[in-house]
Amino acid sequence: MMIRNFKQLFLGISLLFSSINLVAQVPNLSSLSIEQIMQGEKFVGVSPSDVFWSEDGKTTYFKWNPENLAYKELYKITKEKPIPQKVSIEEQLALPGRNGSYNANRTQKVYSKAGDIFLYDLETKETRQVTNTINREYQPSFSDDGQYIYFRALSNMYSWNTKTGSLVQLSNFKKGNAKSEKKVPDAEQWLEDDQLGMMEVLQERTTTRKTTETYTKQFKPKRPKSIFIKDWNMDDLCISPNGEYIVYRLVKRKAKGTKVPDYVINNGFTNNRNARAKVGHSDNQYKVGIYNTIQDSFYTVSMEGISGIYDKPSFLKDYHKKKDGKYKATYTEAREVLLHRPKFSKNSEAVSIVRALDCKDRWVVKLDLNTGKLKTLNRQRDEAWIGGPGISMWTGWAGISGWLENDKDYWFLSEESGYAHLYIVNTKTGKKTALTPKGNWEVTTAQPSKDGKHFYITTSEVDPGERHFYKIPIAGGLVQKITSLEGNHKVSLSPDEKELAVLYSSSNTPWELYTMPNKPKAEALKITDSRSDQFKAYQWRTPELVYFEAKDGKKVRARLYEPHKKKKNRAAVIFVHGAGYLQNVHKWWSLYYREYMFHNILADNGYTVLDIDYRASEGYGRDWRTAIYRHMGGKDLSDQVDGAQFLVENYKIDAKRVGIYGGSYGGFITLMAMFTSPETFKCGAALRSVTDWAHYNHSYTSCILNTPVEDSIAYKRSSPIYFAEGLKGKLLMLHGMTDTNVQFQDVVRLSQRLIELGKDDWELAVFPMEGHGFVEPSSWADEYKRIFKLFQENLRKRK
Repeated sequence: MMIRNFKQLFLGISLLFSSINLVAQVPNLSSLSIEQIMQGEKFVGVSPSDVFWSEDGKTTYFKWNPENLAYKELYKITKEKPIPQKVSIEEQLALPGRNGSYNANRTQKVYSKAGDIFLYDLETKETRQVTNTINREYQPSFSDDGQYIYFRALSNMYSWNTKTGSLVQLSNFKKGNAKSEKKVPDAEQWLEDDQLGMMEVLQERTTTRKTTETYTKQFKPKRPKSIFIKDWNMDDLCISPNGEYIVYRLVKRKAKGTKVPDYVINNGFTNNRNARAKVGHSDNQYKVGIYNTIQDSFYTVSMEGISGIYDKPSFLKDYHKKKDGKYKATYTEAREVLLHRPKFSKNSEAVSIVRALDCKDRWVVKLDLNTGKLKTLNRQRDEAWIGGPGISMWTGWAGISGWLENDKDYWFLSEESGYAHLYIVNTKTGKKTALTPKGNWEVTTAQPSKDGKHFYITTSEVDPGERHFYKIPIAGGLVQKITSLEGNHKVSLSPDEKELAVLYSSSNTPWELYTMPNKPKAEALKITDSRSDQFKAYQWRTPELVYFEAKDGKKVRARLYEPHKKKKNRAAVIFVHGAGYLQNVHKWWSLYYREYMFHNILADNGYTVLDIDYRASEGYGRDWRTAIYRHMGGKDLSDQVDGAQFLVENYKIDAKRVGIYGGSYGGFITLMAMFTSPETFKCGAALRSVTDWAHYNHSYTSCILNTPVEDSIAYKRSSPIYFAEGLKGKLLMLHGMTDTNVQFQDVVRLSQRLIELGKDDWELAVFPMEGHGFVEPSSWADEYKRIFKLFQENLRKRK
């Protein structure tokens, strides 16, 4: 391409090297500096995390870093001494693993630690090491009678006798094919038969050899049958409590990966990182089988009996041609599914979650271990995609579910009512019961009490922007709300269920550790204060929660940051959170805490900032979550446009001085806004942005847009690169070059498109040593100084 003028030449240079240039100084009226807040936790303070209890419930452990070291250390408190103390290395090494399995009467715990198996006695507090090998042993569990410990090593299951210490291999899965006896040609077989018929010595030797083999075979130890899995790989493996059945899942991974160059590494060379596949290039296949350890036999689990397994997704009708005849709503072959590791009742009955790989179905099924047949207990169908709290859109995660103590009922979360609620299904009769009343709120976590009479749940019933902890009776009765502070409560329950360790935060206060009795209206005792003196010195805003009406009549919730009246400059910035399915309009400390602090700086400089939970955001039910199906950049974008209009009409914002910015999904929306709504947004900053959904990953994108081959309409109307000709305002793009999530290739392709379109008013800042989530404070500061400069130069009214 011929360079037409000096400006275009400079643009081409800045495309590759702009991030090494200094950002020109622009006035900042805040007492905070961008360099200061972009230190992250070094400025704010490091909040406690990873809370867990000792087995006797007397000690609470948590990770913390009040000294601003390079890593978090383990701390502890006791009820008698609720002052955090560091845990010594010796004590940490002696602690039993956090995860594990208990025997029936809960006197012993088996767990995996550093690749070995350990047995912990809760009464004597003694630990016994079961294995000590170079290989990794994991996934331990007790047999139903407590005599055996089962565990996995490589691709097989083993049992260890707690009384005798004997170790037995229970399965023998092998890669490759079984050796088959070669068929002897007829001519050779005739010669052999003729030879044996004539030679008595040969006859005697053959008889002796066969007799000897039969005799010595009696002394060989019994081994499990070899099961050859050919060119499949072992993906998952588990065993029933009675030890009779091993359920295994095999996978063929066909994904074509990508490469991400790393330009700045120790040896001075360029290194290519292996990265994820692109959407439509991840055709994994799964196969599930059962090995009967008693009968030494195995058989395949058939998915064909699952209800609706042949159903097509409805979007395919858009591509049906009349000449092909009447549209058929079912396939001739069963859809590809993933059967998750079954959960076993105490009497070794099995229930599993099955996810359709096209994202349209989630089943709760009962697995008959004797036959390998499946019985559907519950089907959740969504023509958009299955998802929601505790359910997940990721087919690779089963969600939260499990057996109740009665060994008859199985619990799970479902969006059947339009919001995620708690249900149980009777595995004998198939009868389903809702445990939480239908309402426009969601259950986000759930766990049954140890006595099987109650559930402990976290919900948004009080407000979409709050999370509270409840105790609800399974048989019906009084529902108890335990927590009461305004904000979010992440609860860790003590082993005896009498005490709570709570990570709590509010809108302008980071997460801190509290303890409290497991009783309604109980007082919460604050244990930690992680905030730095620098952080405490500033008076942080509590964003106002507002609603505005979208053009389709829906009420959209947002956080509003207003400047002091004397500083208000009538300019506005709209922030777009990432991920799509994420909630940022709430009353707790934001995952986007750097952006929260940046919004305080913007408000100090006279800007009004609006942070919107647009369509696709978490916390508002199924219809809100799936409103972007087959059209990203549709209602999620129009919510930003309507938000800008809301500011103009209600907060005296100048309609010609509105900017927008965001990262990842927020960067994508920013690009769509700048390309398709240039009359609304004067400038925008797009960070680590998806520019073409056909180049993003499979697990996320295929659920929302299907695949490019199947649904090209969805991709073309959802990808910014197809709308780049609409750019009119000032666009700043920023991207890490080692991003393995939204890869640098995305922004390079868009840059080439903008060059070919002859667009001039755009810039690209690259960060050679950063991935999707920036790490270095210097990179964070450089990025946000550029964003601040963009707003100051384009939105601030000149005197």
